[in-house]
Amino acid sequence: MARTSAQDSTDAPVTQGFLGPDRSWHVGAGLLTLATVVAFTIWALTHTGTDVNAFLLILAIAFGLFMAFNIGGNDVANSFGTSVGAGTLTMKQALVVAAVFEVSGAVLAGGSVTETVRSGIVDLEGMSLDPLAFALIMMSALLGAAVWLLLATRMGWPVSTTHAIIGGIVGAAVTTGLVTGTGGFAMVHWGEIGKIAVSWILSPLLGGIASFLLFGAIKRRILAPAARAIALGSRGYDDAEDDDDEDDEDDDADESWQRHVPASERMTELQQSAFAESAALDLTPGGPGAELIEASADLTKKERKAARKVERKAAYHALEKRVPPLAAGAAMLLAAMLVFKGLDNVGLNISVGGGVLMLVMLALGVWMATTIFARALKKQSISRATFIMFSWMQVFTACAFAFSHGANDIANAIGPFVAVLDVLKTGQIGAEAAVPTAALIAFGVALVSGLWFVGRKVIHTVGTGLTAMHPSSGFAAELAAATIVLLASVLGLPVSSTHILIGAVLGVGIVNHAANWRLMRPIFLAWIITLPAAAGIGAAGVLVLRAIF
Repeated sequence: MARTSAQDSTDAPVTQGFLGPDRSWHVGAGLLTLATVVAFTIWALTHTGTDVNAFLLILAIAFGLFMAFNIGGNDVANSFGTSVGAGTLTMKQALVVAAVFEVSGAVLAGGSVTETVRSGIVDLEGMSLDPLAFALIMMSALLGAAVWLLLATRMGWPVSTTHAIIGGIVGAAVTTGLVTGTGGFAMVHWGEIGKIAVSWILSPLLGGIASFLLFGAIKRRILAPAARAIALGSRGYDDAEDDDDEDDEDDDADESWQRHVPASERMTELQQSAFAESAALDLTPGGPGAELIEASADLTKKERKAARKVERKAAYHALEKRVPPLAAGAAMLLAAMLVFKGLDNVGLNISVGGGVLMLVMLALGVWMATTIFARALKKQSISRATFIMFSWMQVFTACAFAFSHGANDIANAIGPFVAVLDVLKTGQIGAEAAVPTAALIAFGVALVSGLWFVGRKVIHTVGTGLTAMHPSSGFAAELAAATIVLLASVLGLPVSSTHILIGAVLGVGIVNHAANWRLMRPIFLAWIITLPAAAGIGAAGVLVLRAIF
C-alpha cells in the first residue's frame, strides 16, 4: 500500500542531527511550554496571595499541567489520529490546528466555573475533610491520572482521560478516608462504576455500528464509481492521457490490472493515497471491483475506454450530487455537537426554534459551497478530485472535534487544579470555583505540547495501526463518532468519546476487511485497568503528600 508523507512523519526514524529534522519545531514548542509554565506560576503566586504555601502551589501547578500535557498526548492525539493517518493533515498541521481550536475551545467554551469535586463517584462531603486534605486528594488524583496516561501513551494505547481522573479521585479519597478513619470503600458510588464498565462495551459498539453503516454507504454510493473508473484505466488510474495510449499490451485488461502497483509509483502522493483506497474497494470479494476485473478480461481497448468514460461520468456525478448532502448533514451534526457539548459551558441560551433555523441555514450554505467546489474539481482526475473533496471535509471534522475537545475534556485537568487553587486562596472548600482565563490558556498550551512531544504513538495506533485510513474513511469515522457522542449526550448514555472513536475506526476496518483485532486486545485491557491503575497511583501519591505536608 502506498505510504503518505503524513504517515512517514509519525513513525519514520529520526536521523538528521540533534533532535532530527524537526529541531526548530521541537525547540519552539519546548520554549513556548517553558514560557507558559513560568508565566503561569508567577501569575498563580500573585493570584493566591503572599501567605500561601509556595511549594504546595508549585507542586499543584506541576501536577495540573502534567495532567493536561498527557491529555494532549493521549486524548488529543486520539482525536487527530484519523486525520494524520489518512494523510489529510501532517503532524505539524495537526499541531497548528490543535493550537488554534483546542485553545480556542478551552478559552471560549471551557466554562467560567467548575465544580470543585470533579466526580460524583465518591462521597467526599461525608468525610468532613479539612481544606488541606481535600487539596491533597485533588493533587494526588491529578498525579495518578497523569502518570497512567503517560504510561498508556508510551505504549500507544488510547484510553479515557475521564476514567483516569475518576480513578485518581477514588484512589486518593478512599485512601484518605481509611487513614483518617472518616470513610472507606463505602464512600464509592458503585453504581457509577458500573456505568463505566458498561461504557467499555457500549461506546465502541455504538461507534463501530455507526461507522460501519456510514462508511459502507459512502463506499457503495460515492467511491465505487471512482474505483471502477480507475480499474478500467490502462495504467491503473484515470488521467485523460490514457485515452491516447497506443500500447498494444494494454488490450489485455487483466494484465493492466496487475500493473497497478508499479504504475502507482508514477503517481503523485494525492493520487497514490486515493488509489490505495480505491484499489482496496475493487478487490473486496464479491464487490463491484472484483466483478469488474473478471468481466473486463474480454474487453477490447476501445470497449474498456467506453466503459471507463461511463464510470468517470458516474464518479463526478456522485461527487456533485451525493457528497453535498452528506457534507450538509455533517455540518449540522458537528454544529449541534459544538452547541450541546461545547458552547453550553458559556451559558449560551438558544431556543429550539432558533437553533433549528441556525442549523438549517448552515446546512444550506454548506450544500451550496460543496456543490460549487465539486464542479470546480471536474478539471482534476477522479482519484485526485475524490481525495481533495474528502480531505477538506475531514479538516472541518477535525477542527470541530478539537474545539469540542478543548471545551470539555480540559476539565479533567483544570477541574481538580482549580479546586486546589481555590482552597489555597480562600482557605476553605467551595462548591464551585471560578476558572481563571490564565489557567485555561496555560492548560490549553499544555494540551498542544503533549500532542507534539508524546502523541505520535497514539496517532499511529489510531491512524494506521487498527486499520488503514484515508480521507473518506477518516471522515466517516470522525462523523460517526461525533454523531454517537451527540446522541449519547442527549439521551444520557454512559459512553466515552475515546472509546467511541476507536469503535468507529474499527467499523471502517470491518467494511474494508482490514481490522487489526490483535492490536485491539491490549487496548481493551488498558480500558479496563485505567480506573484501578490511576486509583492505585493516586492512593500512593496521597500517602506521600500527607507525609510531606
